[in-house]
Amino acid sequence: MDNINNAVEVRNLVKKYGDFKAVNDVSFNVKKGEIFAFLGPNGAGKTTTVKVLTGLLKPTSGEAEILGMNVLTEMDSIKNRIGFVPDQPYVYPYLTAFEYMRIIGDIYKVPMDQQRKMIPELLEMFSLDDRADKIIDSFSHGMKQKLVISGVLLHKPEVMFLDEPLVGLDPKSARIVKDIFTRLSSQGTTLFMCTHVLEIAQKIADRICIVNDGKILALDTFENLQKKDSGGSDLESIYLNITGGLAAGELPEGL
Repeated sequence: MDNINNAVEVRNLVKKYGDFKAVNDVSFNVKKGEIFAFLGPNGAGKTTTVKVLTGLLKPTSGEAEILGMNVLTEMDSIKNRIGFVPDQPYVYPYLTAFEYMRIIGDIYKVPMDQQRKMIPELLEMFSLDDRADKIIDSFSHGMKQKLVISGVLLHKPEVMFLDEPLVGLDPKSARIVKDIFTRLSSQGTTLFMCTHVLEIAQKIADRICIVNDGKILALDTFENLQKKDSGGSDLESIYLNITGGLAAGELPEGL
C-alpha cells in the first residue's frame, strides 16, 4: 500500500465475534493532517474499528496500517507515535492528576524540561490546575476526560484516535478541545474521531465516513454529501437519511 500521503490505511477489514461481523469488509484511508469523522449509530462498528487500529483487538481478516506500519506486526512501534482517547476515561484512580501526567510523560519519553512547561499549562487550560494534587478517584467523568485528553496532548502524537472525546465535557472545555483539534490538524497531526456530536463533525471534519452494521454507507466531504443528498441541509439530516433514522414528524402517534 502507498502510505506516503496516508496516516491510516485500511483494506477489507473484518472483525467477527462468533458469527457476528462487527466490522464487515471495510476499506478506507485517512490522509496525514486530516480530521476524519467516523460516524454511525450505537453498535455500528465504530469502536471496534478504533480498537483494531490501536492494537486493543486483533482483526479477523484484512489489513490495516498506521503511518506505514502493520497493526499486527508493528504495533509496539505504532504505539509510540499515536494517541488514544477512549469513550471511557480509564485512569489510575489513586494517582493525583499531576502524577498521572508525569507518568504519561515518562512512558512516552517526553523530555523533563518539556514536561515541566507543558503539564501546568495543560492542567490550567482545562481548569484542572487547582486539582493537580487531588486523587483522580474524586474527579467527575468530565474531569477525568479532560485529564486523559491532556495526557495525549502532552506527548504530541502524529495520529490521534478519539472515541467520543467530547462526552462529559462542559461547553467551555468542548470548545477548547474543538479549537485544539483544528490547530493540530493545521500543524500536520491526523485526527480520527468517532462522535455523536454531528454539529462538531460538520464544522471541523475534512471528510466524513458514515457506517452502520459494520459497513461503510457514505464517505466524502460534507459539501459533497450535501450535493448527493438533496434532502439534507445539515449533517444531521444527511446522517438520518443515510442510516434510516426517524426524521421530524415521524415519531409514534402515541407519544
